[in-house]
Amino acid sequence: MLLMEHTNWSVIGHDWAVDLLQHAIAAGRPSHAYLVTGMAHIGRRTLALALARALNCTREQPPCDMRAQAACRACSLTATGGHPDVRVVMPEGASIKISQIRELQHDLALSPVEARFRVTIIDGMEQATLEASNALLKTLEEPSPHVVLILIASEPKVLLPTIVSRCQHLPLRPLTIEQVSQALVALRGLEAQRADQLAHLSGGRVGWALAAAQDETVLQKRAARLDDLLRLLGAEGRRVERFAYAEQLANDGEAIQPTLELWASWWRDVMLVAAGSTAPLANIDRPEALRQHAAQFGLDRARGALVSLSRTAWQIAHNANARLALEVLLLDWP
Repeated sequence: MLLMEHTNWSVIGHDWAVDLLQHAIAAGRPSHAYLVTGMAHIGRRTLALALARALNCTREQPPCDMRAQAACRACSLTATGGHPDVRVVMPEGASIKISQIRELQHDLALSPVEARFRVTIIDGMEQATLEASNALLKTLEEPSPHVVLILIASEPKVLLPTIVSRCQHLPLRPLTIEQVSQALVALRGLEAQRADQLAHLSGGRVGWALAAAQDETVLQKRAARLDDLLRLLGAEGRRVERFAYAEQLANDGEAIQPTLELWASWWRDVMLVAAGSTAPLANIDRPEALRQHAAQFGLDRARGALVSLSRTAWQIAHNANARLALEVLLLDWP
């Protein structure tokens, strides 16, 4: 089944995670802290918000189905961002700052206003400063029985090991091409061929696929970023052009992560083609360019480019100078 058997959660895929959380809530033993990891647009925040609703839902089978008109007050307020006991913390500018954690700790020390739990979702935990991360440890080490923290990050290794060890980890994986395709048909009414194409391009990120089905600019931005990649790797991608592009990308902070993720999908595809693998490709709309790069760079150089991308993403997440990190990345590329 595409949508979970427990459709009230409104989560596509990740059945195992919903089952685990539902059983913990039914038994009255939710963890004091969860860490939800995975690539962007894979459903991390959707799962976190559904968990927040389920924790404080007043119905017998939480959470309420938000498509129904009779959702309880707690679920309705959480869904609209108005619940006094549910809070979402996000980076202010480039990072989550210690002042945000101090303010959060003050609120969590208070009893819930009207719910069973004070629930806080920290979205973008990898962007927390070291001071903010260390401050959060106190809350994780001395949990209050009425507090549940839900941390969202790309992967555990970008966080302090002491934070990861104090959370129940929920690692979300990309959905299958079939799952994403079926979601696009069911939820967006796409024809099967178009749904299959977007499912491949999504790389298993159902949130990206659903957005691309509604907003043509999503695909336009993707095409432009791939064009940039091909140009930088071509004859015209001289050192001065790579320096200029690194500066341009660094100045558009919101574009860094999606650009690096797209480029990583490209190098994975190049590796698959170079290795003669029959695994499905993400960038199926550029087969000739993939074959050209597989022949030109080979498996080892493509793997090296992918490793350098992962290292750069980690450095930027840990507050390295984005421009310098991107310059090193592009200069290391073939």
